[in-house]
Amino acid sequence: MKQFRPYHFPPLAQVRASAGTAPGAASADTTQDDWDGALAAGFRQGQQDGYEAGLEQGRAEACDAGHAEGVERGLEEGRALALAQFEALAKPVDAALRGLKKLKSDFKAAQRKEVVDLVGKIARQVIRAELALQPTQLLALVDEALAAMPPARDEVEVLMNPEELKRVAELDPKRARKWNLLADPSPEPGEIRVKAGDHEVDAGCQGRLSACMDQVRDALAAAEGEDA
Repeated sequence: MKQFRPYHFPPLAQVRASAGTAPGAASADTTQDDWDGALAAGFRQGQQDGYEAGLEQGRAEACDAGHAEGVERGLEEGRALALAQFEALAKPVDAALRGLKKLKSDFKAAQRKEVVDLVGKIARQVIRAELALQPTQLLALVDEALAAMPPARDEVEVLMNPEELKRVAELDPKRARKWNLLADPSPEPGEIRVKAGDHEVDAGCQGRLSACMDQVRDALAAAEGEDA
């Protein structure tokens, strides 16, 4: 809100003195002219004083408003600049964190694979040693395979490695005569195929071992997920 400085008109005697007229010596017309002149002079002086006061106050208010606006704009620009600098500094840190996370994930995956491979190698060695000592255990695998297959009237054929077939026939000829055991050089030791009519099943140890390794791999992955 603008403020106005009050203006006091000078005494009439002072105005008359400045005009060169003594009190009581002027006529009525002269007195009226002097009064009008004094009013006009006072009005002009009041306008000048009001203009100067308003100009000074306007300048002060404009300066305050400009200062406040400049401070606010400076703060906004400073915040924007700081945010841009922070984002620029954070980008390499984010990239490093992503790389570290990937490295950690790759390391755990490689570690999990090594564990599964090691368990698989040990299991294969144990199976080979067990079959070398008791090759007739292959016949138990045949029984399990036939139990899982649909009933068939055709003769059951069992294809085995020649060396294992020879040992099984020597150690348990009675059970070996239950099926038609055929020598097949293609299967590795511990691998057998069972045929009954149109059905054929891989009843060897490798398929069972692969299924077990899949379970071990899933169990390790689940354990890592829980730790994470």
